[in-house]
Amino acid sequence: MKRVLLLGGSGFVGRRVCAALAQAGHAVTVATRRYRHAQTVQTWPTVTVLEADVFHDAQLDALVRGHDAVVNLIAVLHGNEARFQTLHVDLPGRVAQACVRQGVHELVHISALGADPQGPSMYQRSKGRGEQVLQNIAALADLKLTLVRPSVIFGADDRFINVFAKLQKLAPIMPLAGASARFQPVRVQDVAQAVARIVLDVRLQGRTYELGGPNVLTLADLVRHAGRWAGCERPVLPMPHVVGWLQATLMELAPGEPLMSRDNLASMQVDNVLTGQCPGLDALGLGQGMGLDGVFPARLP
Repeated sequence: MKRVLLLGGSGFVGRRVCAALAQAGHAVTVATRRYRHAQTVQTWPTVTVLEADVFHDAQLDALVRGHDAVVNLIAVLHGNEARFQTLHVDLPGRVAQACVRQGVHELVHISALGADPQGPSMYQRSKGRGEQVLQNIAALADLKLTLVRPSVIFGADDRFINVFAKLQKLAPIMPLAGASARFQPVRVQDVAQAVARIVLDVRLQGRTYELGGPNVLTLADLVRHAGRWAGCERPVLPMPHVVGWLQATLMELAPGEPLMSRDNLASMQVDNVLTGQCPGLDALGLGQGMGLDGVFPARLP
């Protein structure tokens, strides 16, 4: 039995990673700010939920202590430079330093496809800087670092396909910024199984993996698929960049997290597809993964 600490283990991907590890009989600790956030994972007998502040070094040390491996899944899609810096750069560095202090030698960090310190968006740049910080720490310590870079992640309860499906139930047409941006969406269960296999097999660790599904689709393709799945496909109206930028600005002013931000649009300047320069699902024994139709089968007319 391996003892694994999950940071971000109550989130969309984290819940699946937790389940994959628990089903294999391993002891999993899920750190959360509030117990209620992790209710869905507390039913597994080998899962322990601890309420803690991961930004407090003493609490972080106490969480890391006694584990064989740490998986960091904490990330955000929206924010400003300060928020991205805190969560994507500073926190991973603190997690790695805690691993070094507590003698934990295995760290798996969930980054993102397109992570690049020189990327066009704050999100991509922060993810790239976070990788650099981790690599610098690992190079000077006995720390086996594994980076996992998924494309956009989808699943039955995601905030991507489901959101576009709901919007098409309400609107007669879908004005869409970044309609031609290309993605290689990967199923959340495939990402979870990939992370679990890396954690459980030290021979797979110490590398960078790129995770994408079998299909490359434009954002317009994904929106149309969401509409067909929901039985309410609407015409997609691609918008010029300037108009899309204005739409994203207005979305940012609305309460809650925006469906599309200006930083999201900036990210779409780079295709979110596998580069072929890193191993992927195949190298982890997961084949090509499952496409959208396996999770969101399009309805017949």
